[in-house]
Amino acid sequence: MQLDHDNAIPLHVQLKAILEKQIADGKLNGQIPTERDFMEYYNVSRSTVREAVNLLVREGILEKRHGSGTFVSIKPIHQWLGNLTSTTELIRQMGMKPGAKLIDAYKMTPEAYIQEKTDFNDAFFIKRVRYADDIPIGVESHYYPLDIGEAIVKYDLNDTTLYEIEENELGILFAEASQVIGIDIIPDEEALHLNIPRMSHVLAAERVIKDYQGSTVEFEKAYYRSDMFNFQINLSRKFG
Repeated sequence: MQLDHDNAIPLHVQLKAILEKQIADGKLNGQIPTERDFMEYYNVSRSTVREAVNLLVREGILEKRHGSGTFVSIKPIHQWLGNLTSTTELIRQMGMKPGAKLIDAYKMTPEAYIQEKTDFNDAFFIKRVRYADDIPIGVESHYYPLDIGEAIVKYDLNDTTLYEIEENELGILFAEASQVIGIDIIPDEEALHLNIPRMSHVLAAERVIKDYQGSTVEFEKAYYRSDMFNFQINLSRKFG
């Protein structure tokens, strides 16, 4: 991918986006190339390279080590489609430290489209920021039937996995989930929580979870930083 010198988007912003994608795809890891390498490959000035790199350093994606150079400081978190896995489990599988911060928890009336997906006329709402190695990677909003939500909120939601509470403490047996993933512009409030610019494009995911009775036990709407989260699926070709 090359820079578009005729584009109205500043070159350092374009370069930052390219480097973010390379990191998310695993193509750029460990120590990154030198400023000179980037200047020659992308045909840009030293100041353009420095601005792009400094933005990534401020976001915690790159880190500068005195006397050694600049290194990728994070590993993208891969989610395998087809598995009902919690964010905490995914982060641990990547060898990183999971974390959470409770933002909101209250009874509410969901939006009409959520009611249609869940049959929740009333719901208990829980919003948390999710962290990997103390870097904010996503904002997750959960909608529960009132009895489930009121039971969950009694636990320390800054230091536990919601799935573990539901399964191990409340005895809920997950049967299946449907998930829709797309690209969206992050709402301003969520951008602040993730420490990313307003109007950033992020991964948006909606998940509906049902139990073995076919009842919806959770609806989740989440925004994840696209530079730190990607989804992977295995496909097989059937013959005959």
